[in-house]
Amino acid sequence: MVESDNNSAATTLIKIEGLYKLFGNNPKKYMPLVHEGKSKDEILAETGHTLGLKDINLTINKGEIFVIMGLSGSGKSTLIRHFNRLIDPTEGVIEVEGTDVMKLGPKELEQFRRHKMSMVFQRFGLLPHKSVVDNVAYGLSIQGVSKSESKAKAVEWLATVGLAGYEDQYPAQLSGGQQQRVGLARALCTDAEILLMDEAFSALDPLIRSEMQDQLIELQEKLHKTIIFITHDLDEALRIGDRIAILKDGEMVQQGEPEDILLNPANDYVEAFVRDVNRARALTVETVMKDPAYRITASTIEDALKQMKGFKEDYGYYVNEDGYQGVLTEETLQAAFDDDKKADLDSLQYEDLEAISQDAVLETVIPDTLNSQYSLPVIDDDGKITGRLSRSTLAEVLGNDDKVTEEKPAEPKSN
Repeated sequence: MVESDNNSAATTLIKIEGLYKLFGNNPKKYMPLVHEGKSKDEILAETGHTLGLKDINLTINKGEIFVIMGLSGSGKSTLIRHFNRLIDPTEGVIEVEGTDVMKLGPKELEQFRRHKMSMVFQRFGLLPHKSVVDNVAYGLSIQGVSKSESKAKAVEWLATVGLAGYEDQYPAQLSGGQQQRVGLARALCTDAEILLMDEAFSALDPLIRSEMQDQLIELQEKLHKTIIFITHDLDEALRIGDRIAILKDGEMVQQGEPEDILLNPANDYVEAFVRDVNRARALTVETVMKDPAYRITASTIEDALKQMKGFKEDYGYYVNEDGYQGVLTEETLQAAFDDDKKADLDSLQYEDLEAISQDAVLETVIPDTLNSQYSLPVIDDDGKITGRLSRSTLAEVLGNDDKVTEEKPAEPKSN
């Protein structure tokens, strides 16, 4: 299993350790076969029991969208139902904010489900005999909130998901996308910290599905909920997930950030998932850029040339107190040095080379990268240089794309 370390500073909200689920009449009896390493098919043939989950270990951080994905039968829907104990594990630990969920009694578990977690279902799960506003307010009414307060909050959330004016409609009068918005509003209305979304958008038409993904991303930027999102669609996972876990036959085969999954698939199963993904659309500049090794920070031509001599390339990015200015070449600096080595650097001695944003999608910067004789400087929101992007990097990341011409590696310079 491959796992990202980039979230080590984040606050862990949910921890799953050594989670197993064996479906059948006597799972405890046959768990030794699982621990002996028997396969799912072998266990089924020998015992009539089905191995749903095997040794699942993961942490989910506060405020992130954690995507669990896999093909049908991989165990992803079984796993999400363990978070709120709709399914109890055969073995394992489930902790939410340090609380062992397995130790909750019936009343505590009921309160936990009502207040801590909300669920958004694939088929919307709306009550057909209730109006839209009453559907949204339903969770609050179960919590014992007054009818007037529940309705007021429901109206607010309907407006948030773009359904203001639909309060008195009934589910059958709405499109699939609108019904799913109602389901999302209902989950958000309870103010639960954790949203469980099981294939929430998969029943929608592609265009509506894309709109719902956009809306979820937009809402998350404001709400910072912890969202556990189940999908079988890698494009969807890459688009919305902060981290992704991939299941196969009840086992975790890879965990990591989207770029980890895309650029470093752990095995043939994951490789098959990522093979047809358009990397140019899925990756940002920040995920593939190289370290900006070629900064010129000197104020005089003599010192700038000294810096340049230490570079592998014959150019560098000129940076002063006002930030990135342009690109300087060794040839230009040498000519200026021969003329007056003590002179200050000025605007006549650097070339304009437009920087690109580290947040830009690769697809949008391919033409500029290919048309430049230099690696393009990459900047953050404050204008600070954070990396560089070259034709060779594009060729490495995007593979055999006719549009990408690999640069010739520069020979190390002798000083």
